Amino acid sequence: MTATPEIREAMLAAIPNLRAFAFTLTHNTDHTDDLVQEAILLAWTNLDQFQPGTSMRAWLFTILRNALYSQHRKIRRELQDPDGVYAGRLWTLPEQHTRCDFTDMRKALARLSSENREALILVAAEGLSYEEAAQVCGVAMGTLKSRVHRGRAHLAELLAVTDAEGFRTDEVMQAALQHAM
Repeated sequence: MTATPEIREAMLAAIPNLRAFAFTLTHNTDHTDDLVQEAILLAWTNLDQFQPGTSMRAWLFTILRNALYSQHRKIRRELQDPDGVYAGRLWTLPEQHTRCDFTDMRKALARLSSENREALILVAAEGLSYEEAAQVCGVAMGTLKSRVHRGRAHLAELLAVTDAEGFRTDEVMQAALQHAM
C-alpha cells in the first residue's frame, strides 16, 4: 500500500493520543517520545499490512504496545554493566577438554555391563529416583542401588578417578549428555 495523504494525515493526527498512551505505560517523557517514534516508524515501514477500512488509531496503538513489549523482553535479557566489571569476570573453559571428557565418558559407559549402565544412566543422567529407576528396570530397589554403586565404582576406575566415593557421575553424565545434544 502506498502512503496516501489521507493515511499520512491519520498517522499524524494519532500522535498526541499515542504519546498519551505511551506515557501512561512508561511514565517517562523521553521513553514516551522514543516509543512513539518507533511505533510510527514501524507503521510506516509496514504500511502494506494495514487493512483499509479499519481504524488507523487502533492499528498504531497495537504497534506501540507490541513495541513496548518487545523492549521489555529485550531489557529482561540484558544486564547493566556500565563500567565493564561484570564482563571482565566472564570466562569460559576451553571446549576441547569437554569434548575429550565426553568421548572418554561415552567409551567408559560402553564398557559397563548393560544392567549397571542402565541403572546409572537412569539415576545419574536422567535424574530418576532409585524407586522410579527400580520400577523402570523391574528390579528391587536394593538391587538397583547395588547396580548404581557398582556402575559408579567401575566408571571411576575406567576414567582413572582416584577417589570413587567423591566421584559425582551425576554432574559428569548430565554435562556429557547436554554436550551431546
